[in-house]
Amino acid sequence: MGTAFRSWVAGILCASIALPHIALAQVANMPAEVQERLRQVGPGWGRDINGNIAKTLEVYVPLLAAAPKDGVKITRDLEYGPDARHRLDVHEPSGRKSGTDKAAPILIYFHGGAYVRGDRNVHAEVYGNIATYFARQGLVGINGTYRLAPGAKWPAAAQDVGRAVAWARENASRFGGDPARIYLMGHSAGATHVATYAFHREAQAQSGHGLAGIILMSGRYLFDPSPDDPNLRNFEAYFGTDRANYSGMSPINHVKAGKGLPTFVIVSEYDNPDLDTQGAMLFAALCQRDRACPRFTRMAHHNHLSMTFQFNTRDEAIGREIMEFIALGR
Repeated sequence: MGTAFRSWVAGILCASIALPHIALAQVANMPAEVQERLRQVGPGWGRDINGNIAKTLEVYVPLLAAAPKDGVKITRDLEYGPDARHRLDVHEPSGRKSGTDKAAPILIYFHGGAYVRGDRNVHAEVYGNIATYFARQGLVGINGTYRLAPGAKWPAAAQDVGRAVAWARENASRFGGDPARIYLMGHSAGATHVATYAFHREAQAQSGHGLAGIILMSGRYLFDPSPDDPNLRNFEAYFGTDRANYSGMSPINHVKAGKGLPTFVIVSEYDNPDLDTQGAMLFAALCQRDRACPRFTRMAHHNHLSMTFQFNTRDEAIGREIMEFIALGR
């Protein structure tokens, strides 16, 4: 991406601040200790990522443990493929009457972890809080995991995303889901894998991606890592060390040739280094291709992980906006 393109990105972002659909995170609705912790971590997130992960978890875990989980039935540890990490949990609204209630949209969430770690259930509260939140809104929420580097190399995780989509389509009726309305949501590395599946035609089945839309939270879409990137070794463990391959692997370089797919790009105010600009570049590439910009939101006051921890709390602005995106199809 050249300097002119990056300047255009900056102009698009400035203009987007005035768009009526941009939602501010409702941090003001959260307990005082959560607000104070987010303020303390603030722009210092990138200087001590591991330490700030622990600090952010410390205030959110008890909050999520006490969060409402009524009205949700969870079926855990279902296999969607042959590998030990081909597993998912289905969170569905309880009390649905088979054959009488309208089939619900399906949202499949994929966690982050810098390509080499992570799980759908870091512990009892994270990341099941996301699928639970959407099940409480009437969707079928699926919380999935995938193969990791160094054992699995690019494009293994994107292929796993496709496996999970195929599984959801085949099993939708078991859980009251609509196989024609499957949405993918990924965070960090999970967003990269979702974008790879959605934009790389060769990562999909012959019949196509089979998606109604995607929600991308702070992923990497242009592979051009700097030598001082704190996740460089993890990146290379999955994508390899040959920089000549990175351009072809990058989802953003496949946007122009792809067909329109409803896309919602989300970043946090205090994000991991470069992931905010990565989201901005993808947003701009979609604007340029379609001559109409997709939905874009910057989550004010949030850091790279609090943006996912806040699901199923009173800080529900982004959850409501995702529901609107699904309802409107844009």
